[in-house]
Amino acid sequence: MMKLPRTALRQIERRLAQSHIAPLLRPSSCLQSSCRQQTTPRSSPPTSRSYTTISASELQFGQPVHETHPHLLAPGELTPGITAQEYADRRSKLASLLAPDSVIILPAAELKYRSGAVFFPFRQESNFLYLTGFSEPDSLAVIRTTTASPSSPSDNHTFHLLVRPKDAHLEQWSGPWSGTQAAIDVWNADTSGSIHDLDSLLPTLIRDAKYIYTDAALTQNSSPTPLSNLLRSSAPQASIRPLRPQINPLRALKSPAEIALMHHAGRATGRAYTAAMRRPWATEKALAAFLDHEFVSQGGDGQAYVPVVAGGSRGSMIHYVQNLAALRSGETVLVDAGAEYGGYISDVTRVWPVSGKFSPPQRDLYEAVLKVQRTGVALCRESAGMTLDQIHRVTERLLREQLDLLGFDTGGDAMGVLFPHHVGHYVGLDVHDVPGYGRDVKLRAGHCVTVEPGVYVPDDERWPEHFRGLAVRVEDSVCVDDESPLVLTTEAVKEVVDIEALRE
Repeated sequence: MMKLPRTALRQIERRLAQSHIAPLLRPSSCLQSSCRQQTTPRSSPPTSRSYTTISASELQFGQPVHETHPHLLAPGELTPGITAQEYADRRSKLASLLAPDSVIILPAAELKYRSGAVFFPFRQESNFLYLTGFSEPDSLAVIRTTTASPSSPSDNHTFHLLVRPKDAHLEQWSGPWSGTQAAIDVWNADTSGSIHDLDSLLPTLIRDAKYIYTDAALTQNSSPTPLSNLLRSSAPQASIRPLRPQINPLRALKSPAEIALMHHAGRATGRAYTAAMRRPWATEKALAAFLDHEFVSQGGDGQAYVPVVAGGSRGSMIHYVQNLAALRSGETVLVDAGAEYGGYISDVTRVWPVSGKFSPPQRDLYEAVLKVQRTGVALCRESAGMTLDQIHRVTERLLREQLDLLGFDTGGDAMGVLFPHHVGHYVGLDVHDVPGYGRDVKLRAGHCVTVEPGVYVPDDERWPEHFRGLAVRVEDSVCVDDESPLVLTTEAVKEVVDIEALRE
C-alpha cells in the first residue's frame, strides 16, 4: 500500500476552509495509506464520489514512484535521491523570500516533436521540477504565499497542481498519466484540478495577488500569450515579475542529496570515459555510441547533453557535435560528454591520443593545460573567497605563463584566440545551471561548477609549428566545500601516465 510522505496531509483541512478554492479544486480525499482512482468527468466538480481502495503498486503513474519502482526510488522519494520533504522545503524557502499574497506560476515543459507524430523524450522544465518533483507535461503549478505562524514557519504557502486527469482511452495510446488525485496523494499538492479547466481555476487561485512571479512566456510575436491575458484579467492589480532572480540563489546552492546525485552522475561518467580510453576507435560516431551505452551501463540515466567527440583540429570547434569523422592515428580526440542521473548532470572533457601515446608536442600542451586546471580546481573552496570570474582571470594568467614557456607569443589578442571561453559555469539540473546567476558571486559551500581551461591552436604561422591544429581542454565538475573542493568526476582518468597505461 502507498505510504504517504510526511508532507502529504499537511494543512489540507485549513485549505478547505478557504471558500474561494474549495468549490473549484478537488481537496484531498485520500487520507489513508492507499491511493484511489478518480473516475469522475474532468470538468465538473463532483458532490459525491465512489472510490476503490487498491494497492498503489497496482496503479499506473506518469513517472516512477517507490511503490511501482522500488529499484529506483526509496520510500519517501519523489525522484531518485530527493524526498517529498525536500521538495516541500524548497517551496517553503522560496515562499519565505516573497511578500504575502505573492503567487508563483510554473508551467510545465511542453512535449517537443521531431517530425510529425515523432516526439523527443520529455524533460521537465527545471524550475518546475525543482519545486514539485512532478515530471509530466500539460501541467501548471501555483504556489501562493501565506502568513506563517511563529509555531510553524514552514507553513507559509499553499501548493496547487493542475494536471491531466486520468483518461483510460488516451493513456492506452500515450502511456500512463498520474491524474489529479495522485497530485495530492503523491506529490503533496494542497489542491489539484484538471489542466483543461485552467481558464476557470487559475483566476480563483491568484485572486487579489499583489505580485505574480513567473518565467512563462508572456508574449509571442509581439502579442500577449493566452496565459498572459489570463493572468492580467484575473489579477489586474498584480505586478508581474520574473521568477528567476528569486529561485536562482536557491538552486545554485546544492543540498547534500543533490550533491550525492551529481556524484553518482560523475562516477558513471568517469567510468565510461576510462572504459573508452582503453580501446582504439576508428570513428567519432562509434566512440560517441559507446559512451552513450556506458553512461547507462555504469548507473546513469543517459546522456546529459549532446556530446562533442572531435578528432584532431575539430576539437577547436567548441561545440562540434557532428561526430561523424574518422579518427586518425597520430591525432588526439577531444570528448566533452556527461551522464545524467535523477535529473542532475555531470560535465566532463577529456583529451587523449587516438593511438594511445601522446606525441611530445601533444604531451607538452596537454600537461600545460592540466597543470592550470589543477590550480583552478584547488580554488573551488569557500575559504578562498573567490568568484568564477576571479578564477577565470587566474587561469588565463597561468595559461599565458605556460604558453610562454612553450614558445608561444601571447601578446596582443593571443589569449582571446587561444582561450576564447570562460573557465567555468554552474552545473546542476542544467548543464549551464541557473542561467542569469552571476559568475561574480563568491563561491560558497554547495555551489557546483565546472573548471575547464582549454587551448585551441589555429593552423597558421602565428603559432609554433609543432602545436598547430592541437586542441586541449580538461574539464571536471566540482562542488565547493568549506576548505577543499569535491571533484565529482575523479574516475575519468586525466594524468598522462594513467591515460597511456590504459592501452599498454
